[in-house]
Amino acid sequence: MIALPLVELAGLGDLVAAPGAAVATGLTTDSRAVAPGDLFVAVGGGVAFVEQARAAGAAATLVADDPQAALAAVGRAIMARSRARVVGVTGSNGKTSTKDILGALCAAAAPTVATQGNFNNEIGLPLTIGRIEPETELVVLEMGMRGLGQIAALCSIARPDVAVITSIAPAHLELLGSLAVVAQAKAEIVAALPTGGVAVVPGGVAELEPWLVGGDIEVRRLGPGEAWRIAGLEPCGDGCRAAFVLGDRSLTLNLSYRSQHMLANTLSALAAYDALGLPLERAQAGADTIAFSAWRGDEQPLPGGGLLINDAYNANPGSMRAALEDQAARSQGRRRLAVLGTMAELGLDADMFHLELGRLASELGVDELIAVGGPARAYLVDGPNGAWAPDAAAAIELACELVRPGDCVLVKGSRSVGLEVVADALRAF
Repeated sequence: MIALPLVELAGLGDLVAAPGAAVATGLTTDSRAVAPGDLFVAVGGGVAFVEQARAAGAAATLVADDPQAALAAVGRAIMARSRARVVGVTGSNGKTSTKDILGALCAAAAPTVATQGNFNNEIGLPLTIGRIEPETELVVLEMGMRGLGQIAALCSIARPDVAVITSIAPAHLELLGSLAVVAQAKAEIVAALPTGGVAVVPGGVAELEPWLVGGDIEVRRLGPGEAWRIAGLEPCGDGCRAAFVLGDRSLTLNLSYRSQHMLANTLSALAAYDALGLPLERAQAGADTIAFSAWRGDEQPLPGGGLLINDAYNANPGSMRAALEDQAARSQGRRRLAVLGTMAELGLDADMFHLELGRLASELGVDELIAVGGPARAYLVDGPNGAWAPDAAAAIELACELVRPGDCVLVKGSRSVGLEVVADALRAF
């Protein structure tokens, strides 16, 4: 971390510095991870581990009345000392994978810090900023939200130069009410851009367009018919050789994946990479190092030549459709089983969304479907043959009964359902 004088933190709460310590050179909220020189900020039950943090060599411990506000202040102080250019990435679907792709592309061109996993909220984002070093040139920050004002608050800490919105889709409707409000909330990242900033957005999204006017920024719209688009792909083993049109230029990359939604995420990442002025001739070197965060389409072999696709991190109608279409493309003649959990926070139209996804699964040729969680029952109304499980534990038993050697199995659901345990059980089956 860029060295931060402790005197600047004096007004944030109960700050106790180690004898002789004048600066903090790291930031953590986990007492088990404290390294000498760190600032330990107590969050929630962390106040009980202050002494442990001091014993581990923390330069200082901070117990604040509002830990999130304190972390935000620390993040701002670090950003004020950094010359790194910042990309903020948000969206209803694909933001973590886009962040992973962009982080790999950038790291091949310049010293880069990127969000680890999905540290994308009021606590995770400042912690990511706490990893910035004096030599860091690029920072890629994922930004999540569940309501209006939350992206704006994160941007007030991060101050992005480039904004990426991967998609606008039904998500968090229980809190936001409509797709138009989802677009409004995501577009806060565009409003935070400085003069000369660049916004990378999906083209053809009517709900987003009202938030893209005004301000002296460049807007890059992505998708079919746009100046930034996927031009084609040639399958190569499990991956592909993908062609992209990037404004008035073109680029072809060898990639270790070929699903359409991951190619769309790659296009978003390339548009942001280019907006940073980074050399397209270095993009392949970065593409060769892309590694996705856990439970985002992880593939594992199953007995008899089967395939497990673990996409259990989260789900909404858009990402569920993409995962089912990807399973259809990846199955290569295998019998298909889908273990689909409830899609949470969809509000009054939740039943309709689950019904529609069940129909889609049937249309795409899913052979068996295990629906997990109360609202997930609707998958089976007009969907494939299958069974219902009240929770992940019950789904494990059903999956182990229904999976046959050689099957292609998709596991996906909202975070609240916790279906990664199903994938774990199938890997050991």
